[in-house]
Amino acid sequence: MFENKNWRVVSLITICFGIYFILSVLSFAFGFSWEPFEKVNLITDVFKKNDRESTEAGKLAKSDPKKQNLATDFELYKKPDLITRFYKDQNVNVLPHFSEKLHQIKSTGKGKLRVAYFGDSMIEGDLLTQTLRQLLQKEFGGYGVGFLPIQTNVGSFRKTASIKGSGWKTTNFMDKGAKNMYISGFSFSGMGNSVLTDKSVSSTQTLQKYLLYGNAGGGSINFNGSNVRLNGNSLVNSQLLSSDTLATVNFKSNSASMPVYGMSFESENGIILDNFSFRGITGIEFKKIDEDFLKAVQNSSQYDLIVMQYGVNLLWKPDTEDFSFYTKNMKPVLEKFNKAFPKTDILLVSSADRAFMYNGTYETATGLPNVLETQAQLAFDYNLAFFNLFETMGGKNSIVGWALQNPPLANKDYIHPNAKGTDVLAQKIYQALIKDYKKYKPTTPTAK
Repeated sequence: MFENKNWRVVSLITICFGIYFILSVLSFAFGFSWEPFEKVNLITDVFKKNDRESTEAGKLAKSDPKKQNLATDFELYKKPDLITRFYKDQNVNVLPHFSEKLHQIKSTGKGKLRVAYFGDSMIEGDLLTQTLRQLLQKEFGGYGVGFLPIQTNVGSFRKTASIKGSGWKTTNFMDKGAKNMYISGFSFSGMGNSVLTDKSVSSTQTLQKYLLYGNAGGGSINFNGSNVRLNGNSLVNSQLLSSDTLATVNFKSNSASMPVYGMSFESENGIILDNFSFRGITGIEFKKIDEDFLKAVQNSSQYDLIVMQYGVNLLWKPDTEDFSFYTKNMKPVLEKFNKAFPKTDILLVSSADRAFMYNGTYETATGLPNVLETQAQLAFDYNLAFFNLFETMGGKNSIVGWALQNPPLANKDYIHPNAKGTDVLAQKIYQALIKDYKKYKPTTPTAK
């Protein structure tokens, strides 16, 4: 019989592999190289690849915490006074773009940071947002009330602005078949006239006044007595009309068909916070605005932070506890916002407390815990930040306590905080924003 010598071949291959492996390790460890050997180095490519992947991962971690694959804890949505993206590591900054822009403005004094704050009657008349705007502008600079609609039904009790309009044809969220009105929920057309006043500024501050409108189609307006031709054929256009100390403007449209959305009163640098309140809505109404229109809004205004504060209008009956319909209708809205505002941080602020009469006593709506969990799950699923307003104001039955205390912080409809109450909520949201901002690690030190 022939002797089996396969073991000799296996041994030779093993010895050669071992020699090459040892030389590869020594080459990598001590940095020596020989061109022919580089072609057969067994570990160089592996280490280079890992180094490259590590570097790219580091860049990704700095630029977008959403994609860091950090461990999460959904139960964090229950914590008060916390803006969370559900990371277990609560030292991670969760509003990176907003924080980066805050740092830029704080360190240079240049540039604008724009916030869109959406809500229902809880922020009507600039409640809550007027205080939040004031706090942010005091800390980071800027002035001006921001966006004002052409006309409104709630202008009579707004302290930060006067809005008087007439002769406008109005389209809004509640109109059947309406589509692509502005993000305020309104669009205006016709030969209307408006007088707008920013009451938040002093007589010496220079205000930039921008008109926001649709396809101009060669149209014009009469602005403070002078005809101004409007440029732009996009879905949303912004044109600077004046930069001076005048806080009141008077304008009239000369085109019956041109959509007009509103006017923004703002400083050259600093914080601009726009209030977009619409009574009685839940946020699903944004399904009437398509993605291209939202992209046109961003091209025009460049928002750095979007805040959505909804929820109380889901609780219109005392026994409603199933909100699966809201999830179904809100998902496409949030998906659309993520696509239209890819570099903008989005913060979902939960419902505040809301009470009904149960057995002769006002108590928190039985369905409110389900609303909070539903809203938090939407934020979690779409990589959005979340803030629990209900727990922050005190949790169960807090709206009752707020309404009954002296002085009261809420109205006795047990739904709406009053002006003092919304000031408290604005302070809480501001403190949470600053707390998150302090977690931001800038690449350059902040100027003092």
